[in-house]
Amino acid sequence: MPTTVTAYAAPAADQPLVRTTIERRDVGPHDVRIEIRYAGICHSDIHTARGDWGPVAYPLVVGHEIAGVVVEVGAEVTRHAVGDRVGVGCMVNSCRECAQCQAGNEQYCLNGMTGTYAAVDRDGSTTQGGYSQQVVVVEDFVVRIPDALELDVAAPLLCAGITTYSPLRHWGAGPGTKVAVVGMGGLGHMAVKLAHAMGAEVTVLSQSLKKQEDGLRLGADHYHATSDPDTFAALRGSFDLIINTVSAVVDLDAYLSLLAVDGTLVNVGAPAEPLPVQVFSLIPARRSFAGSSIGSIAETQEMLDFCAEHGLGADVEVIGADQVNEAWERVLASDVRYRFVIDTSTLA
Repeated sequence: MPTTVTAYAAPAADQPLVRTTIERRDVGPHDVRIEIRYAGICHSDIHTARGDWGPVAYPLVVGHEIAGVVVEVGAEVTRHAVGDRVGVGCMVNSCRECAQCQAGNEQYCLNGMTGTYAAVDRDGSTTQGGYSQQVVVVEDFVVRIPDALELDVAAPLLCAGITTYSPLRHWGAGPGTKVAVVGMGGLGHMAVKLAHAMGAEVTVLSQSLKKQEDGLRLGADHYHATSDPDTFAALRGSFDLIINTVSAVVDLDAYLSLLAVDGTLVNVGAPAEPLPVQVFSLIPARRSFAGSSIGSIAETQEMLDFCAEHGLGADVEVIGADQVNEAWERVLASDVRYRFVIDTSTLA
């Protein structure tokens, strides 16, 4: 029989989250049941629950930054055992058969990966996320959290960490490269930490200098306010790679002007509105404008191991479940340094 667990759900796009119960499926042969200890709050949770990216089925439990402990495994599970410290990120399945899945890029599954929430699960139900006590996930989409990482600071790595790690790795951030990070929020602060640990020269581009001290503490070499028009003139043609973490419309042409020849601006922030680009922001310096999603399961594990090796976790503010609506409003106001994490024991 399915297991009933407590959760916080969005009953509609325009209503606050409410305490409720949801059902988790029985553990199948290849499934693991995870007791969720911490769940990070991502801006994507808010976008999805409020219908910014399209219609979703309600009630909806969001949350795809999940850290916890395995409490039950299926008869044929080999990758995890009861008591293991594990995490679940933005996807819980894929087709396993298409060219991208076969190549180890299941996040780009040609038939559509199964999101941790607001997706159609294999049994036809809507997937429900981590603002809950437990989750049941097929073993191949569960990663190991190294002992060197505390679960609360590890939870945001399952989205914010891998979302920034993957493009930094793909576009070769490292010694001798100049990387700019646009935005110093949940994603941005991890991009700064990761790029610094990879050996790149790191610059933060933020609206103001109010987080400058934090940026330098986290590993940035330079920090500039984009509200100062002199910033774009002074930094023109400077960067090999720009990671834009902002989930709002920005002047892409202005940021593209900051790229060196063959430089790339990668969007990981996902605003609901279109982002127009002038082609002559690209052509004269052979610049590229790209997007990047999360990483594969293998790359997510690589990222966690990298973070453990370098002592990197998210900067978090741990909250009780009954504070989630207030936390969402603070996220929208950029009033968090730098990730809210729900202590799911408060759901009991």
